[in-house]
Amino acid sequence: MAFPLRLERELGTEPEATPPADKLRAMDSQHGHRVAIVGAGPRGLSVLERLLARLRQRPQDRKLQIHLIDPFPPGPGHVWRHGQSRLFLMNTPSLFPTVVPGDGFDAGAVPSVAGLTFDAWREGVAAGSIGGVPADDRDEAAALAPSDFPSRLLYGRYLAWIFSRLAEEAGTHAALSVHTTEAVRLHRHDGGYRLDLADGGEVEADSVVLALGHLPTALNPEQQRLQDDAARFGLHYLPPNVPPDLDFGRIPAGRTVLVRGMGLNFFDVMIQLTEGRGGKYLPASDSGPMRYLPSGKEPRFVAASRRGTPYRAKAKLESYLPSSLDMRWFTPAAARLFAETGVQPGFDHDLWPLLQRDVLWAYYSTLVRVEPLAVAVPARDFLDGLQELFARKSAPGSRVLLNAVHAYLAERVLPDRLLDVEALAKPFAGRKFASAEEYQAAMLGYLDADAAGSADGEDDPLKMAIGALNAGRSLLKEVVADGGLTEESWLAELRGWFEPLVEGLASGPPAQRIEQLAALARAGLVDFVGPDPHFEVEPETGRFRATSPWVDGASYSAAHLVEAMMPANRVAHNVSPLLRHLLEDGLVRTKLMLGPDRLPVPTSGLDVTLPPYRAVGASGQATRGLYVLGLQLSSAQWGTAIAAEAGAPPEQGSRTLKDADDIASHILAAAEGPLPVAGGFIPPRLDEGIDDVP
Repeated sequence: MAFPLRLERELGTEPEATPPADKLRAMDSQHGHRVAIVGAGPRGLSVLERLLARLRQRPQDRKLQIHLIDPFPPGPGHVWRHGQSRLFLMNTPSLFPTVVPGDGFDAGAVPSVAGLTFDAWREGVAAGSIGGVPADDRDEAAALAPSDFPSRLLYGRYLAWIFSRLAEEAGTHAALSVHTTEAVRLHRHDGGYRLDLADGGEVEADSVVLALGHLPTALNPEQQRLQDDAARFGLHYLPPNVPPDLDFGRIPAGRTVLVRGMGLNFFDVMIQLTEGRGGKYLPASDSGPMRYLPSGKEPRFVAASRRGTPYRAKAKLESYLPSSLDMRWFTPAAARLFAETGVQPGFDHDLWPLLQRDVLWAYYSTLVRVEPLAVAVPARDFLDGLQELFARKSAPGSRVLLNAVHAYLAERVLPDRLLDVEALAKPFAGRKFASAEEYQAAMLGYLDADAAGSADGEDDPLKMAIGALNAGRSLLKEVVADGGLTEESWLAELRGWFEPLVEGLASGPPAQRIEQLAALARAGLVDFVGPDPHFEVEPETGRFRATSPWVDGASYSAAHLVEAMMPANRVAHNVSPLLRHLLEDGLVRTKLMLGPDRLPVPTSGLDVTLPPYRAVGASGQATRGLYVLGLQLSSAQWGTAIAAEAGAPPEQGSRTLKDADDIASHILAAAEGPLPVAGGFIPPRLDEGIDDVP
């Protein structure tokens, strides 16, 4: 259904039905430039907000006609929509996310028309100054502190509230229509575009913004084989999915369920099948750690991941990053120096050595403060020597310097207190376990130590090192965006080893989830397969089987297997009708990069120009009036799934808001008159840059 958003909607009347196609065309001609935003989740919402904010400062002769297209509710979209379990938590604290610019954001001095970050909205709801919020949401908002982790349901309520504010604003500057259906195909039409909708409708537009978010994706060969074998033997296979879409009713009580993946989706599965079925987690006390009281309705979990362990828990902090964190080497000035001197850096050679210094400094400066006996010399002497080493003039990635640092630390720090940052990606790498029982004991110790470290917050050396990694990640997003890193380094280094490392360390769940997992292990309701697990369907038994080459005698079988992960973000493997047709019709193309062997490698995202990120078509030309924002920018940016950070600089933590603002500015410039064509062709060669062609 599509409807123009009118004031009557706020007064409680029903939205008017979709006008006939000829009436919609007449409306569009009356309202001037037509914009279609495909995807009404947070990214699409930011584009809408930036369009309206800029419209307010540059009045048009005719209203802009904006079409918002999404089968899910505008604002929350798919991932944050209403109706999902309140047990599904965000992995960022309340103080972090926003979809609108705040005071620290300079978008050409164009202030927000919606105005509130999530935490400011939460405080308003808790104080009663923001009305129209359901009682359960008010209660949750009131119970949260800025450093607490809200439910995704509550964040979705915030997004819906922002949209309602934007809908009111649109009445002044634009005609806004919402189409609660899916866009399935985009055609060039009459100098612009026509979008075919799944409900049979059409939308004509001069500019189209693809803010598609998470898309359904074809299974990889192993997943497809497991699904096919499951169908053959009557087993239950749940493929990767957005957690609210999972059919938890397919998992019966008392049965064993194999769960592959121990990232954020795993904890959603875990909590929904335990507390969501009436179980209770009893907080830790002087008499012992957290305990779990079963309801009898939960299954028995067998959990597996490549590293063998879950993502590490977030530290309990009063701020997003540790307040005492001191980033001395990987600073904005140092990181930008490469581009300023005309150097395209590599990650391993140029950027990681700087960030690694800060990670090591955060760890060892905390270690000598909280555990001075772990170091054989006085703390001040130890840190002065380490700083002197870090300050030596040498190539950033010099093996000589790295060896000198390792030797210095090995001579002065107790062996069990030395930090190998890269080894954190696989905590049990190379360790063989004689039995499943031995591995379960090791895992329980690992979980308890991780939870204890989170509780210590800024007094835990490892959590401080992770805090430095997290701080560096925000700056890295700026430095490596838009060709700021060699393609070989992007593929083999940043995406090859660093991304899995930092996600497993810095993108983890709230600490309570690790405590709860440990409680389930103590209650005998979860077993861990071990690192590098192998999954198959055994023809002899007709059941799923999971094993690990590192744990002797461990073999787990079940009739249920859950892939606890999101659908892969790879545009070439998506099953979205819209994106598939865009690729087939040549309006977009997958980005290719040169790999280590100098051969082209398809990447995960779309090929785009420099900001404002117009799609590049099969011919190598920028597709006029077609913009890309969000996950499908994963080959031009890094960390596209991370929300905008409240109060962060536009180039770093608020980059997604800057991208939305760049797109809005470019669209409005086009609405005011034809843009000159400069060249018009983007060289398809992989070793050349892409000019920003209007």
